[in-house]
Formats: sequence, C-alpha cells, structure tokens
Amino acid sequence: MDIKWLLFSFEGRLNRQPYWIVVIIMAVLNTGLGNYVDDFGPEHPATGGQGLVAMAVAVVSIWISLAVQIKRWHDRDKSGWWALLNLVPVIGWIWILIECGFLRGTFGDNRFGRDPLAEPGGPGPDDRAYG
Repeated sequence: MDIKWLLFSFEGRLNRQPYWIVVIIMAVLNTGLGNYVDDFGPEHPATGGQGLVAMAVAVVSIWISLAVQIKRWHDRDKSGWWALLNLVPVIGWIWILIECGFLRGTFGDNRFGRDPLAEPGGPGPDDRAYG
C-alpha cells in the first residue's frame, strides 16, 4: 500500500484495518505533540513559534483524518461528502464511528474502485456469495 495515497489522497477505497491503524497512530501522535506544544508558554519564554507548529500539526492531522475517512465512506459506497457529519456534535461522531469504524465496505467493486478485501485475480463481484 502506498503511504502517500493512504495519507494524502481522497480517491479510492480503504478497509477497516488500515483505517483504524491510521486513526490510532494519529491519536497517539496528536496527544504526544499536543503535550509537547503545550509545554511552550509563558513559563518558557525562549521558545517562540509554538503557534505555527501547532497550526501546521493541526492542518496535517485534519488532512490525513479526512483522507482516510473519505476513503472509508467510499468503501461503504457513499460520497465523501458524508465526512461533513464531523460538524454534527455527538450524533455525527457516533454515526461516523459506526459507519467508518465497524461496518464492512460493499462487496465487490463499486463506483469508487475495487474491493480492498478482494483477492487479486479472485472472483469478481458477481461470483461472490453474499450469504
């Protein structure tokens, strides 16, 4: 899997495992970097520029989070615009958690690409048992 595609592209499909790996890594990094940046402040006056560092970290984090989330929406055969649920407090966040984190993507190919769980050269979407 191409890391550049995984973290920065908004196209294609992504199954749950890499989604959760990125979400957990981002949470750990944001917590660690947040604590590091928060150590700057009035009691440490020689460390300027922490606002720019925090803003850069936030922009990159938001971009990566949206990229993997939109690919999960695509895997569920839904438009990336469903990511706007991030703007709905609590209910939107729970909905995203369930849809992107726990539900399997559509079987076989969909309008956003091949099934990421399909075996290369394996049966196509019409040959798969939906049991």
